[in-house]
Amino acid sequence: MGEPPSLLLGGVTLPDGRVADVAISGDRISAVTEPAEPAAAAARIELRGHLLLPAPAEPHAHLDKVLTAGLIENATGDLEGAVESWYRFRATAPHRDIADRARQACLRMLGHGCTAVRTHLDVGTRTGLRFLDAVVEAREELRGRLHLEIAAFVDVPSSGPAGAGNLAVLAEAMARGADVVGGAPYRDPDPLACQEELLAVAARHGAPVDLHTDETLDESVSCLGELAAQVTRAGFPHRVTASHCVSLGVQEPARVRRIGAGLAAAGIGVVCCPATNLYLQGRDHPVATPRGLTALAPLAAAGVTVAGGGDNIQDPFNPLGRGDPLDTAVLLVLAGHLPVDAAYAAVSEKARWVLGLPEVRIAPGFPAELLAIPARDLRGAVADRDARRVTIHCGRIVAGPHRGAGTG
Repeated sequence: MGEPPSLLLGGVTLPDGRVADVAISGDRISAVTEPAEPAAAAARIELRGHLLLPAPAEPHAHLDKVLTAGLIENATGDLEGAVESWYRFRATAPHRDIADRARQACLRMLGHGCTAVRTHLDVGTRTGLRFLDAVVEAREELRGRLHLEIAAFVDVPSSGPAGAGNLAVLAEAMARGADVVGGAPYRDPDPLACQEELLAVAARHGAPVDLHTDETLDESVSCLGELAAQVTRAGFPHRVTASHCVSLGVQEPARVRRIGAGLAAAGIGVVCCPATNLYLQGRDHPVATPRGLTALAPLAAAGVTVAGGGDNIQDPFNPLGRGDPLDTAVLLVLAGHLPVDAAYAAVSEKARWVLGLPEVRIAPGFPAELLAIPARDLRGAVADRDARRVTIHCGRIVAGPHRGAGTG
């Protein structure tokens, strides 16, 4: 007889509708069996009436900005207004406030089922590393409960002589705890040179890249195709993500297909952020307002991995964000016309792929990164978004009832 499991989830409903007991040993699922009489386990949790799913992940957050909506007014409501109001505010935020807001937002996401989060944090000559240092501190406080990785979101310019200072701060950020190279090349005076510079910084640090790309409905702004070409020419060996990609949604179909094929060949993932882009984009179109989302169906048809991100949580870029990946899934269904199962995959399986994390299935040997939510099926879970959730990270219940059960 082997060792009893460290955690046993009794009577859960699996995504295919079967009811099962799911045993967890350490940080892995060890067995999925027919429901039985209570067996020996370090902790057995009865979860009848709960649907068990691979846990969602948040591939695109901004923990420096979270929960500032009551402090910052975005007078125009659009992206430029959000950026300008944030720039005015960010110099005033004290270290402890940044860390506390970041930790509070992470706990919200954890309570909603997220077990992994990527946050972008502003770095550059105007802000230094204040946001990075504060969120690294919050990350230490959350260690063991949540996988939190940091993308250093470098200011522009970050190309040419004028960008040297910002690139130096970016390099320091990578040495001081950032995991991913980030930035917004499309806002740089020389977008393609900026992309080359950021890929080079990432290559030197052996790091992935996640770039805010073409976050505009202006179809003349299109760096995405060249990003794929640059990654392919360089043989860049680490994961590359393009977030937002809004202008792709208004390009002509043949161009979208060409760009999609290039992205798929280069292995570049895309993160669509429906809540923020629905809020910020299209305000100069009072009728027939474009939705501001990327070209979801053509990208999927091209074989591109497309994840869904929540982006902003109650800040000048989105005053109503909740940090709930099921809200993102709802918007991917309603505004993006994805089927419900594809929308949930975008905030779970594909979000984890973007983060470079191992696949999760409810089967023996897979990571015990799980969400249990009261629901009969996936459609009901996404539709109702019941708040009574149980979040399991590394084989341990980290949010919801029975928190702390399992292997720590």
